[in-house]
Amino acid sequence: MPSNPRDGVHSQAIIEADVIVIGAGLSGLVAAAQAFAAGKRVAVLDQEPSASVGGQAHWSFGGLFLVNSPEQRRLGVKDSAELALGDWLASAAFDRPEDSWARLWAEAYVDFAAGEKRRWLRSLGVRLFPLVQWAERGGYGPQGHGNTVPRFHVTWGTGPGVVQPFLAKVNEGVARGRISLHFRHRATEMTTTAGGVTGVGGEILGASGAGRGEASSRTVVGRFEATAGAIIVTTGGIGGNHTLVRRQWPDGGAPEHMLSGVPASVDGAFLAAAAAAGGRLINGDRMWHYPEGIHNHSPVWPSHGIRILPGPSALWIDATGRQLPAPLFPGFDSLGALRHILAGGHGHSWFVCNRTIALKEFALSGSEQNPDLTDKDIRLLVSRLNPGSDSPLRLFLDRGVDFLHAATATELAAKMNALTGSALIDPAQLDSLIHDRDVQVASGLGKDPQLAAIRAARRFATDKIMRVAPPHRLTDPEHSPLLAVRLSVLTRKSLGGLQTDLRSRVLDDSGVPVPGVYAAGEAAGFGGGGIHGYRALEGTFLGGCLFSGRAAGRDAAASV
Repeated sequence: MPSNPRDGVHSQAIIEADVIVIGAGLSGLVAAAQAFAAGKRVAVLDQEPSASVGGQAHWSFGGLFLVNSPEQRRLGVKDSAELALGDWLASAAFDRPEDSWARLWAEAYVDFAAGEKRRWLRSLGVRLFPLVQWAERGGYGPQGHGNTVPRFHVTWGTGPGVVQPFLAKVNEGVARGRISLHFRHRATEMTTTAGGVTGVGGEILGASGAGRGEASSRTVVGRFEATAGAIIVTTGGIGGNHTLVRRQWPDGGAPEHMLSGVPASVDGAFLAAAAAAGGRLINGDRMWHYPEGIHNHSPVWPSHGIRILPGPSALWIDATGRQLPAPLFPGFDSLGALRHILAGGHGHSWFVCNRTIALKEFALSGSEQNPDLTDKDIRLLVSRLNPGSDSPLRLFLDRGVDFLHAATATELAAKMNALTGSALIDPAQLDSLIHDRDVQVASGLGKDPQLAAIRAARRFATDKIMRVAPPHRLTDPEHSPLLAVRLSVLTRKSLGGLQTDLRSRVLDDSGVPVPGVYAAGEAAGFGGGGIHGYRALEGTFLGGCLFSGRAAGRDAAASV
C-alpha cells in the first residue's frame, strides 16, 4: 500500500507498485503518466516537498527544439531533418567509443523533433509562441557548431506550460488510486533479488514548508522500502552541487566563483546508487554551464543566478577588458565563450552596451522572469515591445548588483573596477574599443564581423521585431547611458549520465541492460548517456526529458 501523499507523513514504510519513478521532475512526470496510461500502478518518489513538483522544468523558459515547424515556415525559415541532424552532429562532436548510443539517440530525437513531437504536444494542449528564437548561432563555417536556422520555440506558458499536461495526468492517476506520490522520500540505494533490481530503499525526510525551489531540510525521520517490477531513475543532474561540478570539471578548471542556475536539490546524489547497482555512468566531464549568469536580486535558492539570453550587439569583453574573438559574439557559442573566458584565468566577463541595446536585446531565462509568456498575458506581452515599460528586466537594470551605468567609458571602467575590487579594466583601452566600434558603425559598411552578424540577424523577422537593435553608436546620446554587465559562470545542465539504449533501459559496463532499471531526462544525459555530446543546440533539454521519459515509461510498463 502507498504511503499518505501529504508531505512528511510516513505512516507506512513499505511501498509497492508495478513501476517506481524516482524524481518528480518533468521526465519523471512524463514516465509516470505513460506507465499509468498503460494501466500500471505507479509510485513516484521525490526528496523535495510537493511544492517543487515539476523540478527544474517549472523554472525554465519553455524552449523546445523543433524542426520544419509551421511556426518556422510562417517566418520564411527553411529547415529539414537532414539540416538539423547535420547541425546536431557538428555541435555534438561525438568522439568517444561510448558515444555510440548517444548518437543513435540524437538521430532518433531529431526525427522526433521534425515529426511527432509538435503534434503530440499539441494534442496535450501545449501551444507555442509564434516568433521562433535563434539560439547558438555558431559562426564556424558550414561544418561547425550552431543552428543554421532558428529552432528555439518558446512554449506559451513557458516551463509550467510544458509541465502542466503531464502533472494533470499524474493527478488523474492519483485520483483513480493508481499513482501514489511520496514526497520527502529520498531514495539512497537500489535493492536486488536474484541478480535483478527489484526496488529501492531510502530515507523519509521531515515535513518541510519550503516553497518551490527553496532549500529544504535533510532531517531524517524514518526509512522506507519500495518494490516494483521496474525502476525509472529521473533524478536529474548535478548543477546544484558545486562540489561535484568542480570534481567533474574538465581538467579541474572550474572558476572560484559560480552561480547556480538550478536549486540545491539538483545534487546528483542518486546517480552513484544507480552506478552501484550496475549502471554505467559516462561523460561526466561534459556539462552545459553558461558564461552569462547574473545574480538574482531576489534569490530563491542558494547562489541563485539568472541567465541573460542576449542579442548579438553588446561588446563581450573578458575580465581584463579584451574583446572576445570572432565568432564569440553574444548568443553564438556558449561553450566556446566559456572556455575562452576561463582560459584567461578569471571567472567573470562583461557585456558592454547602452540602455537601448539592453532593453531591446536582453531577455532573462526562466518562467518567473517572463510573466507575460508564463501567464499567457497578451497585453503584457505587447508591452514588451515598448522599451519604457516596466518589466523584470527593468528591475535588474535598476537594482541588479551586476548592472553598471555611466555617461562615459572612463566613468564606466572605474565602476567596473570598483565592483570587482581590481584594476583590471584600463579606462583608455575601454574608451578606445568603444570609439573604434562606433567608427565602424558610422562607416555604414565596415570590417567588423560582429556588425556583419548584427545586420544579417536583422534579416530574420523575429530578430528585427524583438531581439536585435538597429546598429548605432554606443555613445549616441539618444541611446545613453553606457551600460556594463558583470557576467559570472552559471551552473545548469549535466550532458553525461547513465548510458541507456533507445528503450531507456540502463546499460552496464558490458552494454547489457541492467534488469528492471530505466533512466530518463538529465540522469540519462537526456538519452544514451550524452545525447548532446559536447554542445547543446538549445531547446533540447525539455524535449530530451519528454522524449526519454516517454520511452522509459512505455517500455517499463510493457516489461511488468
